[in-house]
Amino acid sequence: MNRRNLVISLGGAASLWRWAPTAAAASARPAILGGAPTVKTAFPAWPLTDESDERALLRVLRSGIWNRVRGGQVEEFEAEFARLTGALHCLATANGTSALLAALAALEIGPGDEVIVPPYTFVATVNAVLALHALPIFVDSDPTTFQIDASRIEAAITSRTRAILPVHLGGNVADMDQILAVSRRRNIPVVEDACQAHLAEWRKRRAGSLGAAGCFSFQASKNLTSGEGGALITSDLALYERAWSFHNNGRRRLAQTPSFTYQATGLNLRLTAFQSALLLSQLRRLEEQSRKREENATYLTRLLKEIPGISPAEEYAGCTRNAYHLYMFRYDAARFAGLSKAQFLKALRAEGIPASAGYSPLNQEAFLLETLESRAYQTIYGRKLLQEWKERNHCPRNDLLCRQAVWFSQNMLLAPRTQMDAIADAIRKIQRHAAEVSRLEG
Repeated sequence: MNRRNLVISLGGAASLWRWAPTAAAASARPAILGGAPTVKTAFPAWPLTDESDERALLRVLRSGIWNRVRGGQVEEFEAEFARLTGALHCLATANGTSALLAALAALEIGPGDEVIVPPYTFVATVNAVLALHALPIFVDSDPTTFQIDASRIEAAITSRTRAILPVHLGGNVADMDQILAVSRRRNIPVVEDACQAHLAEWRKRRAGSLGAAGCFSFQASKNLTSGEGGALITSDLALYERAWSFHNNGRRRLAQTPSFTYQATGLNLRLTAFQSALLLSQLRRLEEQSRKREENATYLTRLLKEIPGISPAEEYAGCTRNAYHLYMFRYDAARFAGLSKAQFLKALRAEGIPASAGYSPLNQEAFLLETLESRAYQTIYGRKLLQEWKERNHCPRNDLLCRQAVWFSQNMLLAPRTQMDAIADAIRKIQRHAAEVSRLEG
């Protein structure tokens, strides 16, 4: 504890931190100005593997059963992931986008329908809606949490709204109390995009298990990964059966023998046995890694909250566990002598701290406007309705969030606690010299 002065305030219920840098940190110049980088040791690489992963893959290789079969690796993973998330059913898919697509298709979302989405998310959330020729309706963000502003959802609902698709961004959880209340009141199903929220919880229930369906990604950066992969969870048997059929080219799940007869349209969105085996192996370390991320994130938040101009993402009261796929905060350039976010990020990277600028406003992407100008969308919705869509989908609070957001990736939270100290040291160092760093931009 030689880097901290912990002061206990007896006048209140909570203990208050008072941070004091080491003498070296207090006098150091930022690396971008020629000083020594704060971080001396690289953050952990990702993914992390061990011999158990190799053994799992070799077992599948030598078995000769590499695809989805009854009683095989894929079903074993599905059973384990359903148990872990508290759902009755799990459907493994090729990726998180496939899980979203299967969930929406199982709810019969299609041309003429609207789906409520957030503007601060990865593009896959919206691509799944567009792939079914439905219309994404953007609801503005809550900048304090980086989540969809649930208080604005009901006002965005029309007679065409067929689903609400909140995203538990970064492993934090959207306000599911408000979202589910709107869902019940308006009889509109909720599909949770939990692609970044493995083991996150809302009131002690796992994210993804509260709505009609929840969708996960196992892409290379995710907290649980097989390079690519995804899963849909649900406790609705009928929805599960429709999603299963859709992900397997429209076949029936309980057909006694393989056949070339089909019950509906569908696609091949199946997960392989190799990926399932790797996921089962990776699952054994997920809880331990998640605890370390939470501990480091809590510690880092305590440090960063004391730095003027740095505002770590907050959680709603119902969020009982944050999965921390991302550590997110807002950067106020005014408290850093006007230093731009781009130059702040450059200075952080010079200190040995990888950092991301986060998402741009998804509702303003050129490809989205081009899609709505396409022949298919013009035929389905007509020019008048699509012009109204443009007028409805302004998200000014999200625009501000995109200008301020900064991310650290989840693997950084697996570093020793001293690395969290180094992050705070580096940001304070940049802030002390912000005016000088800012002049480098000119």
